[in-house]
Amino acid sequence: MTVKEAVRARTGSAYEVRGGDEGRDEGEHTSPGTSTATVATTATVATTATVAIGRAVQELGLRRSEFELAVHLGLIAVTAGPGGGRPRVHEREIARLREDPGFPDGLAERVRTVGTAEGAALLGIAPARFTRLARAGCVSPVTFYLNRYRAVVWLYLADELASFAVREPELLAGRTPLGMRTMLEAGSDRRARNWRSQRIDRLLKRTADPWARAAVEASALDSAHLAEVVEDPYERAYLARVRPEPVFGRPGSVAARETMGELMLADDPDEILWRRINLTLGLDLAREERPAPHPGDDPGARMTPAPARMTPDLARVTPAPARVTPAPARVTPDPGSTSRVAPPPARPVAETEPPLASSAGETSSGVLEPGGKRLLARLGWRRRSDG
Repeated sequence: MTVKEAVRARTGSAYEVRGGDEGRDEGEHTSPGTSTATVATTATVATTATVAIGRAVQELGLRRSEFELAVHLGLIAVTAGPGGGRPRVHEREIARLREDPGFPDGLAERVRTVGTAEGAALLGIAPARFTRLARAGCVSPVTFYLNRYRAVVWLYLADELASFAVREPELLAGRTPLGMRTMLEAGSDRRARNWRSQRIDRLLKRTADPWARAAVEASALDSAHLAEVVEDPYERAYLARVRPEPVFGRPGSVAARETMGELMLADDPDEILWRRINLTLGLDLAREERPAPHPGDDPGARMTPAPARMTPDLARVTPAPARVTPAPARVTPDPGSTSRVAPPPARPVAETEPPLASSAGETSSGVLEPGGKRLLARLGWRRRSDG
């Protein structure tokens, strides 16, 4: 325990980028005849040079699974590859991690995971007691895998278990508290819920886009609950498109993907309500930022077309004069002539305006109604109580 805390204290300050020192080193090694533009170009290339994931894993002395977990935990920063390819790692990021005084053991210790048996041995308790603590939510799993029987095996960070032992030593010995014992006897199991909560929090830290943040909250709701909160189908499609996915850690097998999809959905009523509230509030912020794209929202489609360009099109589509202008007074005397047919300029605008107004998610007055009743109505509870 003391060794781990000492390693953490030594390595805490090593995870800051030392940009000032690098700038001074570059200035000191610049020859007098080198131009400023050359220095700037060299510095840009040096700071943007990246390496493949395989090379980064070797240089950091980690296993592939440990590297992926470090990325998931935010310990290692990665960047998207050119053209949306595989993620890559900046050489500057690798150099920063290698400068850690505890490298490589310090980084490996922070991503070391243990199962139930090893975790119980680490805490000095029986595996059954460790399982009860995990089901009660005292310790949270960080990832999982499927065994040969396709059962979920939860894994925990050894570093977090050590911190829990220091923080809650009374839970490791003696009788289980009454409240916890009652909850366990009722069949409560918070392992999946805690895993979802931590996963959502880490995904939220990676983006500042309000629509992407709302999409992360929406990922915990099934299609029925999502349709009740987000009634606009185009907004639901946009949330699915902008939802950030984890850079690593996606299961490869079909069974693992199906299990991941099931575990991602909230199942407790209070958790579902909490996610619905967060999604509703997140949608308000996203709609204020920009509306979700709808068909015909292209800036060119919103503009009224010039009559000179619309006249030939209408003549081909509706050659009969009665279809162009239903009012008898506006029918041109010469049916074969197309140069005199002029459609009302307001018709294209009137056809495209309603979808734009509905995409903002506002009421008829243009202002969202505040208050608890309005929020519950938007969450769908009013519809259920009426039924």
